[in-house]
Amino acid sequence: MAVGTRDALIQTAENLMRTRGYTAFSYADLSEAVGIRKASIHHHFPTKEDLGTAIVEEYIDRVRTEFGRIEMQHDHVIGRLEAFLQIFRSSADGGLLPLCGALAAEMSALPLSLQQLTQRFFDMQLSWLSRTLEQGIKRKEIPEGGGARHKAFLLLSILEGSCFINWATKDEDPLSPSVVRLIVEHA
Repeated sequence: MAVGTRDALIQTAENLMRTRGYTAFSYADLSEAVGIRKASIHHHFPTKEDLGTAIVEEYIDRVRTEFGRIEMQHDHVIGRLEAFLQIFRSSADGGLLPLCGALAAEMSALPLSLQQLTQRFFDMQLSWLSRTLEQGIKRKEIPEGGGARHKAFLLLSILEGSCFINWATKDEDPLSPSVVRLIVEHA
């Protein structure tokens, strides 16, 4: 199936955001990468903020769909959390930073709408992780420890942070599923 211009712009710009950052790429970069004129980009996305918003909204929808898939395929909390970890591994294996982590790194430079979407995305991840962990605690699959929200925050922080460390150090060490067990069993 051929990718339409709008989709090609979103995919390419997402990759630029995840490798350079939102503020470090321009419509000229996007024009060159996709092979169209800047005027054509403006036809689809009048402003860079419009483009960024479309990218993050579509990304949120993809992750929400992935959460549903994870819940359908994994009954136990550890399996769900290890599948969540795979989202980060896939990004790292593809040479990409986590999208909203990359945006959070430049939060003060983002337009307000992108700041709000970035926060919404983190809230969505923390809520899903907290619900997943709470189910595991109720089912006695994992110890309560510091509680579901605490474990969720630690796990997300470690996954986001490790991606940035690997990015900066060019370390090829993949994220290990053992980090999931470490957090849920000892935090």
